[in-house]
Amino acid sequence: MAIEAFLGKWCLVSSEGFEEYMKELGVGMAMRKMGSMAKPDVYIIKDGDTITVKTESTFKTSQFSFKLGEKFEENTLDGRKTQTLVSLKDDGSLVQEQEWDGKKTIITRKLVDGQLYFNGLSS
Repeated sequence: MAIEAFLGKWCLVSSEGFEEYMKELGVGMAMRKMGSMAKPDVYIIKDGDTITVKTESTFKTSQFSFKLGEKFEENTLDGRKTQTLVSLKDDGSLVQEQEWDGKKTIITRKLVDGQLYFNGLSS
């Protein structure tokens, strides 16, 4: 699957376990509650080799841009500065690996039946 399949606007329909995931990342209670209530729209845009992921909600808007397979510094919604690598895997998933302070998070985005699924794992 090519990156073009991910391009466009994606609307959050439901989220499960997101508050627990944010807690594992060390996000404070107030921000976890707001984050759990947010229903963001996610825009994935490609301009040449650069891909931009923009997340918009009534709570907060953020975006980051990258080139597949190249590390970059990301400022996350929860205030972390991470070294991030995004790659497109053979199974068609878009995998975002974030490293900071000796910790690591892997965010996987996968398309199933026309819906974008987001899964975050922290270690």
